[in-house]
Amino acid sequence: MDSPHGAAVATEDFGLKGPRGWAFRSVDMDAAPGSLIALTGPSGSGRTCLLLALTGRMRPTEGRAEVGGAQLPRKMAAVRGFCALGPVPGVSDLDPALTVAEHLRERALLQRRFDGSLRALLRPRAERADTARRLVDEALEAVELDLSALPRGERTAVRDLERLEELRLSTALALMGRPRLLAVDDADLKLSDPDRAQAWRLLASVAASGTTVLAVCSQPPEGATVVRTDVPEETEQPPVTRQAPKPPKPLNVEEAEKAEKAEKAAESTGPSRSTDENADQSPGAEADEDAKGADDRHDKADDRHGKNDKNHKNDKREGAADALAETGRA
Repeated sequence: MDSPHGAAVATEDFGLKGPRGWAFRSVDMDAAPGSLIALTGPSGSGRTCLLLALTGRMRPTEGRAEVGGAQLPRKMAAVRGFCALGPVPGVSDLDPALTVAEHLRERALLQRRFDGSLRALLRPRAERADTARRLVDEALEAVELDLSALPRGERTAVRDLERLEELRLSTALALMGRPRLLAVDDADLKLSDPDRAQAWRLLASVAASGTTVLAVCSQPPEGATVVRTDVPEETEQPPVTRQAPKPPKPLNVEEAEKAEKAEKAAESTGPSRSTDENADQSPGAEADEDAKGADDRHDKADDRHGKNDKNHKNDKREGAADALAETGRA
């Protein structure tokens, strides 16, 4: 039975199939309003997809699901109306450049503009500011977030927050809409053991106040309704489309005759002899011929030097003989 505030969650053979196969399948649960539901399982088993499907953000493929009396997927819009997302990476991320106070004021403004009545919008400005301030204080008290303990107070940027402080801020922003179901992804990610215990104590206190809490985690706490997701055995791969090779372009009669004549001319005309000889001559052979020519030139030069030496010797001999002859005459 559904309570005026919390939302009961019941599923049977609940599954979601995507382009690459099943994200999750055969999920059964039955949780009363105000329960702390822990979605656990190995990485890639579809825990975040199950979280988003139960809050009306993804359309399921098979099975039955009922959240807060609204059946899925027929009343997804109604489910989104009373479910709030806490920290869900890629879906409800905080802006790291904004401060804590800017996030709180922005959420209070959106809450008054879209979730308030027309009469509330016509109230005096001072009364509307007082209502927004009271809404912010109640949310911060519910998550036990002390702004004065932050490095720069309410002017602390989100990028400077610790992981547990960021979780508290995201939960406070979600609770400002007074949802019947709160969804938190990676509730215990990157938390030490003491911080993990504080995070679970925070979510348990929210569930104790009457709001159903749906949290994705790796280590479920004691006392929680544990729902396990397993990696589906059947994983369908997307079909691979292969393009057939294109047929060759047909030739007309004139192009076919020209191609045939060109082939016959190429067959009848062989390569020239000089071309073959030049092609067969290697750089090594050219170097050998150059070396042989240099040797021949050196030999000829030596022959010329040898002849000159002989002539010079003969001249010396003839000169000596002439000198002896002249001495004898004297």
